Amino acid sequence: MRHNAISDSIDAARRSFFGAGAAPRGLVSDTILASWRRCLEQGLVASARPSVAPVERRALGEMQERHEALRRLCRPELEALYASANQAGSIVVLTAPDGFILDALGDPDFLDKAARVLLRPGVPWSEQATGTNAIGTALVERRPVEVHGAEHYYAPHRVLSCSASPIFDPQGRVVGVLDLSGHASVHHLHALGMVQLAVEQIEHRLFETAFDGADIVRIQPDPALIGTAREGMLVFEGHRLAAANRHALRLLGLDWSELGRRRYDELFASALPVPGSMGSMRCQTGDMVHARRDAQRSRIHVPGTVRAPAAPAPAQQAIRPLRAPAAVFDPVLDAAIDRQVRLLDADITVLLQGETGTGKEVVARELHRRSARARAPFVAVSCASLPEALIESELFGHQPGAFTGARREGSPGLLREAHGGVLFLDELGDMPLGLQSRLLRVLQEREVTPLGGGRAHAIDVRVIAATHRQLQQAVERGEFRADLYFRVAQSVLQLPPLRAHPDVADTVRRLWTALGAEQVPMWLAPELVQQLAACRWPGNVRELVGVLRSLMALGTVGATLTGHDLPDGWRGAVAASTGALPAAAEPLAGNLHDLEAQAIDQVLAACRGNIAAAARRLGISRSTLYRRLAARQPPGE
Repeated sequence: MRHNAISDSIDAARRSFFGAGAAPRGLVSDTILASWRRCLEQGLVASARPSVAPVERRALGEMQERHEALRRLCRPELEALYASANQAGSIVVLTAPDGFILDALGDPDFLDKAARVLLRPGVPWSEQATGTNAIGTALVERRPVEVHGAEHYYAPHRVLSCSASPIFDPQGRVVGVLDLSGHASVHHLHALGMVQLAVEQIEHRLFETAFDGADIVRIQPDPALIGTAREGMLVFEGHRLAAANRHALRLLGLDWSELGRRRYDELFASALPVPGSMGSMRCQTGDMVHARRDAQRSRIHVPGTVRAPAAPAPAQQAIRPLRAPAAVFDPVLDAAIDRQVRLLDADITVLLQGETGTGKEVVARELHRRSARARAPFVAVSCASLPEALIESELFGHQPGAFTGARREGSPGLLREAHGGVLFLDELGDMPLGLQSRLLRVLQEREVTPLGGGRAHAIDVRVIAATHRQLQQAVERGEFRADLYFRVAQSVLQLPPLRAHPDVADTVRRLWTALGAEQVPMWLAPELVQQLAACRWPGNVRELVGVLRSLMALGTVGATLTGHDLPDGWRGAVAASTGALPAAAEPLAGNLHDLEAQAIDQVLAACRGNIAAAARRLGISRSTLYRRLAARQPPGE
């Protein structure tokens, strides 16, 4: 009877809202009413069928591959819910952050019915595409949502009863949605609770994975819940709260927007337990919580705590991150950085150009460190790694509800976060053409207008851009705007590839020192330094630093390392790059054809038959080397 009464109430609400244009107060929840209004404002017709279709099989496969990490992470909960859904005649659905369905599992009969209303993989279930529904509305509201029967915006969806919850990462970004859907004629009493419990488990595991080895602080009023998915989890970087889960935010009375802003002493009035122990502590609200701090495995330090004397660290824990490598710059580059700092302080945009791995971000951070804005924010934006659909909202910010999946409280955007400091636009050459004109306008007018409208905000930033592309050639090909190029290329610093450094051996030694190896202590044998200096290093400084870090991790404390200590796969490559030929090699003699054959044979012998290494040593492609070898075969073989 109660189920029928609810259905009658929803039908009355639909007649009032869609028929008479009145607000059906008290007949449906405020969440459903707000969603109906959004859909109506977007021009969706409730009596029509939604104009959506599944993406092609290949596109679905690519989408699933892009989100494979999420799918693997959610697998245990999907399988557990699948067992319940199968018995209850329901299905469990996992979607991407934009609402596209990645997986749907459950009762085969209901899967068939759900497919008829396109509740199937490859179909978008955002509010903009599919109207009011649990998945899309949970994305907009950024909280768990239930949508029953005729509460769905589109009439064909009234056969569904759906419960969904967004999945958040430790920084408050939505990474997906978990949904449990069944037939509207069945009252699914505990569906939303089951989904929320599953999402708690997923988010807890996501937090542990994202901060494996970090100094995680776990809080809970009930000590029995420490170590479970119901605990609050916090990570501090320096003095500020860098990451948290939902339970921690609720216990501290915070929301996601305060991550990165709240200081430790604004949240707690007492010190935390020493690493690896558990104790009580007082929040600034006056509430008492039990806290456990993970065993100290990282360099993150929570203020207000006393560090216990640490045992000597193994070599692999002593490796420094290469964050402040002033000693790594050769005198020429060091002087060039000083000149660029003066230009940056004068509000002249600096463009860093160089191959991948030449240290563009390292130089950008050094420019910031030496500039007059060293104590102000340094905000880095990777124009290549941000999805094209997100670049605009990440850069310029957005108003609350500006688009599906937007934060309910809105976002200021990275340009405004850099206000008063330095903005680093990494891989600017990969920014979509459509956004280049808007960025140009911001750089010229120094004002940012967020997506969704609202007033413009003045910004005061110094700008450093970087790219591995030759932007002048990109301009000639029509791939980059000429006016933006002239705006960002007011001063260009070309970073040389590692092979062009005046003394590569000296660079190897300075990097080794900057990584802290000599304090372990651990040294490089002179012949190994020369071998490393002779390598081609297509990945430049980044690749060399990776090898040096591997040497430190694999080496023995107090040892002098040689080529035998190189990581697997590098010994032959180093030998090939140095051109170490057999000691008994005879002088080359004969005509040009014979000389070529002898050279190939000797290099192949030095590389132990490794075609790729031999081709690099000879300066030709593998296909060319194969052709030369094939041409020497007698006919018929």
